Amino acid sequence: MTVKFPEVWDLDVLFPGGSDSAELRSHINEAEAELERFETTAQQFEVPSSAAEAGRISALLDDVKSLMQQLRQSGAFIGCLMAQNTEDKKAAILQSESAALSARFQSALQKIQKDLTKTEARVWTQLLETEELHEFSFVLNEWLEEANMLLSEKEENLITALSMDGYHGWSQLYDMLVGDIKIKMAVDGEEKTLSVGQANNLSSHQDPAVRQESYDKLEQAWTEKEDFFAKALNSIAGFRLEVYKKRGWDNVLQEPLHMNRMKQETLDAMWGAIAAHKQPFVEYLNRKAELLGKDGLDWYDVDAPVTASTHQFTYQEGAEFILEHFGNFGPELQKFALKAFEQGWIEAEDRPNKRPGGFCTGLPMTEESRIFMTYSGSMSNVATLAHELGHAFHTHALRPVHPLNRSYAMNVAETASTFAEMIVADAAVKNAQSKDEKIALLEDKVQRSVAFFMNIHSRFLFETRFYEERKKGVVSASRLNSLMEEAQKEGFAGGLKSTHPHFWASKLHFYITYVPFYNFPYTFGYLFSLSIYAKALEEGADFEEKYMALLRDTAIMTAEDLALKHLGEDITQPAFWEKGIALCVKDAEEFNALTSSVD
Repeated sequence: MTVKFPEVWDLDVLFPGGSDSAELRSHINEAEAELERFETTAQQFEVPSSAAEAGRISALLDDVKSLMQQLRQSGAFIGCLMAQNTEDKKAAILQSESAALSARFQSALQKIQKDLTKTEARVWTQLLETEELHEFSFVLNEWLEEANMLLSEKEENLITALSMDGYHGWSQLYDMLVGDIKIKMAVDGEEKTLSVGQANNLSSHQDPAVRQESYDKLEQAWTEKEDFFAKALNSIAGFRLEVYKKRGWDNVLQEPLHMNRMKQETLDAMWGAIAAHKQPFVEYLNRKAELLGKDGLDWYDVDAPVTASTHQFTYQEGAEFILEHFGNFGPELQKFALKAFEQGWIEAEDRPNKRPGGFCTGLPMTEESRIFMTYSGSMSNVATLAHELGHAFHTHALRPVHPLNRSYAMNVAETASTFAEMIVADAAVKNAQSKDEKIALLEDKVQRSVAFFMNIHSRFLFETRFYEERKKGVVSASRLNSLMEEAQKEGFAGGLKSTHPHFWASKLHFYITYVPFYNFPYTFGYLFSLSIYAKALEEGADFEEKYMALLRDTAIMTAEDLALKHLGEDITQPAFWEKGIALCVKDAEEFNALTSSVD
């Protein structure tokens, strides 16, 4: 008999009692005590003068590892509490406390990093050649590079301290504003009060009236609070730009490119290749409009199902489908996913007061992950679940690696998740039981290409243009609407009849303060994973170990070096990106061909 997988995650196994947990309180107190000791160590740190001091630096790295894991463990847990119940006021207070401890840790670490830049070049080279420090060469060199990009220790400490109630405070206010929004409407004959996440899920509802009403009511909610959202967005961007200005950074992409360990040429090559190949996706959008009986596609119909027989999966069915096809790729991925399902690592239940969106977070001390989403039964939900399991598998693959060598960038983080998503999406199309089902599943794949090539491109265009205008002063809500619509028209290459002017208010990603430009890494990961996926199809189950070897290198190489080592590709050239885009174009063309005979 098949084991029934829980739809609500198990957090009590980590810290019983939620936001009232005595164990959590004790953990935070212990972390703070260790942090105080680390701060003393940082203040007393002396610049190394010879390679003989490698042992001292190694012991310091052990302290960094320990504290980093403690803070991450409690921070991730509190993030889970906030996501599962936006009305958990105690969790919100804990989140502020956790963020403050993390800020103190970063300040102490920055002091050490700054001191290390004073190491004589010859001594530095010798230190990195020692047995104790050689494995940390990439990370330590990166620390040095980052320290040289920053202001003085005193100035950086001031920025970090002020960011807690300023910069990050605006992000937290945004979360509270969104959590406070409730949408009342009839769905399938039943009056419901929906969170933003639940209302967003209605974008793929079969009934066009439900799709439009949920969009209109959300748009009304964004409009009513647009000045609040504009204030938050302007304040976040203003703080960020002022810090950049003080550091002497002219390019707003300098920080996100550095964080993603990639070159501007790589980003330009990727977007250039995409911009040159949008026409097949415009044709898909036009074809979809025809199938829906419309003269053009409105924003609220982008996710609409085009066939009446769109298959719905119960959570159990979705999980079993994922496990089956993960198994076709490799035994380790399947075994890991089964553990996640069985042990309650996944929060999937569709209920009120959950925050919108989905995520995967790692808990380093227990070597577990937790996955958050709101599952409503669509193939898109199944793909999202596979996506988040891909993130968790990336963390799993890194277990043999020292914790200091596990901090991979967002662009390669999206590689593992998108790869897992594609395994499931491809399998779904191949296993379709009817033409209608194949059309629906194929469209689900094409929709992802539209999201990565058009929606995310429009987000990138909006954000770069908004930041340029913000340099000159505050940008009004009405101007933000105009910038958003212009970006969507360009990003979708004119493929939509109507746009979503308040998308800038509705998208959490614009308000994330810890990661600037939370957009292009998704598209990078999508196309990068296509190359890996193509190799997996060629080599079969034997590829899994090579794949895991690539994942283990993601935190100790630049994106360009990673691609060269494991794929033999130069990703600063459009030709690399065009290979992946070509596979996506085939999906769009197949969809258009299959639907040409559909009434």
